[in-house]
Amino acid sequence: MSIITRFKDIMSSNINALLDKAENPEKMIDQYLRNLNKDLGKVKAETASVMAEEQRSKRELNECQSDMEKMERYAMKALEAGNEGDARKFLEKKATLAAKLSELQTAYQLASSNALQMKQMHDKLVSDIGELESRRNMLKAKWSVAKTQERINKLGASASSSGNSISAFERMEEKVNRALDEANAMAELNTGPKDDIEDLTAKYDNTNIAVEDELSALKEKLKNNG
Repeated sequence: MSIITRFKDIMSSNINALLDKAENPEKMIDQYLRNLNKDLGKVKAETASVMAEEQRSKRELNECQSDMEKMERYAMKALEAGNEGDARKFLEKKATLAAKLSELQTAYQLASSNALQMKQMHDKLVSDIGELESRRNMLKAKWSVAKTQERINKLGASASSSGNSISAFERMEEKVNRALDEANAMAELNTGPKDDIEDLTAKYDNTNIAVEDELSALKEKLKNNG
């Protein structure tokens, strides 16, 4: 998760301390944006991979459910043909698939959760890059004004003008810091606490199928149909 770690570092509040020490905050933000855009490519690739895993898990889950339904149909056909032993084998296979189904459901839920988190992070990163790029353009304009004022001061502006220049530069710096604080706030994903109730209930679910009981039920169904 190094991508996430670097993203959080870039957007954390300590960027303000670094900007205070930087001779040119514009260049530093340009570098951060280059890093973010580079990481965005990695996030996209990782998101695509996780989404593919979600689709694969869903496909395996559906196939297992389909196979269980098929085994039940064959068990019914075997009973209709008077082959109780064959029907029992089909139902035993269905019981095995039922155990596998529980595992596949857990795997799919995890893959789906991972895919959702990656998509949220991708979308948030795209949004934050756009916000920082907008802030950077504003900073460039303010930085240019500040540098122009500095040149005027060096050419012999009065002490009062120098004080005004410093004041204007400080206001610009406060604006930059505030903008970065806003970007930092935006970087915090508002994810709620994980709801473990489904996992807890699944723990107590009985996934074992009583083959003999189901065989009796099928016999009863067959007798009623006849």
